[in-house]
Amino acid sequence: MRVKIDALLAYHFARRADVLLSLEAIRTSDQQVVCDLLSARPESGLTLAEGPETLGETLGRRRWLEAEGDVTISYSALVDVSRGPVNLAGLRVPARRDLPYDVISYLMPSRYCDAEKLTSFAEEAFSGQEGGDLVLAMSDWIFSNFEYAPGASNETTTATDTFLMRRGVCRDFAHTLISFCRAMGVPARMVSAYAPAIEPPDFHAVVEVWLDHAWHLIDPTRLSREEELVRIAIGRDATDISFMTIFGTAELRDQRVAVSVV
Repeated sequence: MRVKIDALLAYHFARRADVLLSLEAIRTSDQQVVCDLLSARPESGLTLAEGPETLGETLGRRRWLEAEGDVTISYSALVDVSRGPVNLAGLRVPARRDLPYDVISYLMPSRYCDAEKLTSFAEEAFSGQEGGDLVLAMSDWIFSNFEYAPGASNETTTATDTFLMRRGVCRDFAHTLISFCRAMGVPARMVSAYAPAIEPPDFHAVVEVWLDHAWHLIDPTRLSREEELVRIAIGRDATDISFMTIFGTAELRDQRVAVSVV
């Protein structure tokens, strides 16, 4: 299917600041970028920060922008997504000693995914299940027990905070599922994405798990269909996948994201 993306970010920078953008769709075997364009007004030069590549996999494309005053950033793209429906049932977790080097780090706790604090609960609540069935059970539990509540969390909220509050947004649902997975020995990472079904339209955060020697998408919020997602960036948690990191201060003036299947 072909997905059309239009994103616009407008900010005011009272002082000059460095901005790191992660807005461009990843080029992978299951999503082919037909055409795309990232631009900034006024023109200030977008400098490519080469993303890390491991075994041919690009984790994201980042660009530096020097911003001051009123700045508008826009991104448009057409992306062909060839990923079929995702079915995790019956998939297996490889033995830890058989994990590829670049997958091992996704077993470890990270800034927002404090898996070690959720291990006791996960082991008690999800014992007797394994692999893809375990991941599905954990995702079902989050969906059934959490309230999707914009404004309930902020940039400091961890998976444990969300677990205790039982409320949050897509990044919080994702952090909790990732933490559960890592606590139970399933490599898991966070993915930022464009999703056609999101209402109101916005950037989205989902999860990838390593099963049967491959990464598989899953959205614990159930707001999107995994076969329609266009991946932007991949990392340990929200620290690595932020669509915009500002080294300084800025005031948001406008933000719009439109994603549709065409």
